[in-house]
Amino acid sequence: MCDTHFDITHSDLNPTVYFASKCKAVNNSPYHAHDDFAELTFILSGKGLYEVEGNLYEIQEGDVIVCNPGVRHRNIVVNKNEPTVEFYTGFSGFHFKQMPPNCICLRDNGYIMKLSGTTKSEIFKSCYEMVAENEDNQLGKYFMLKAHLIRILLLMVREIIEAPEQQQKGCIFENHNKNYAVKRIINYLTENYEDKISLDQIAHNMYLSPVYVSQIFKEETGESPINYLIKIRMQKAKSLLEASPDNSIKNIANNVGYADVYHFSKLFKKHYGVSPQYYRKEYLEKISV
Repeated sequence: MCDTHFDITHSDLNPTVYFASKCKAVNNSPYHAHDDFAELTFILSGKGLYEVEGNLYEIQEGDVIVCNPGVRHRNIVVNKNEPTVEFYTGFSGFHFKQMPPNCICLRDNGYIMKLSGTTKSEIFKSCYEMVAENEDNQLGKYFMLKAHLIRILLLMVREIIEAPEQQQKGCIFENHNKNYAVKRIINYLTENYEDKISLDQIAHNMYLSPVYVSQIFKEETGESPINYLIKIRMQKAKSLLEASPDNSIKNIANNVGYADVYHFSKLFKKHYGVSPQYYRKEYLEKISV
């Protein structure tokens, strides 16, 4: 049992981060425990089941599974077509006042924490930033991971110790996690527009379902990911037509991700109202005047 009547001070908060990753839960994981470190799993999207210490829990977006050292757990896939997307991290080297070392104790001494709106958005943002740190692999990556983890831990503890009657009710989820995911998708499209890209490929790259990717992208940008990609490609094609008078339309089509020059020309005319050949002719005449 944990005493959750404590203040925010801590004797040691210098965690060692063992891993931080994001994945789609498409298979049941083995029933296991970690003896030397705690593990937190954040459900970023979807619904499923978790078995923790012999009990089954229904989980959904915004839930946190708290597995302190020695706690046996596993995920159970409910729908393989719409699996949960999880962020999980393992760490040790922390000790909050009136909690055992390397443990986070929930108010009900349980294992599932349901985040409130503001805390949920802030923690999800940190989860995505930890994923980005792993992918970008820049200087100081480990210390950035540690900094984000410390922020997550403090946000969780604040949520735990806040009295239920003081918690904000009906708080609107600000969707920082969705904003961040859409920004990552836009960066991916901008950097890889010349390659063959499909909605399934975008979703796979983001560890999200195609339906979810389409939904959040349209909410944030007003259009589908594929239409946004077409817009990027057309802008790049226009720049190439202006910069390379001798480059063939076929080469330009290939340079912006289209093997079929006819299809490219059709999209260009739909986007700008004129064919690529006519656009370049008009542009060259304009600058020669």
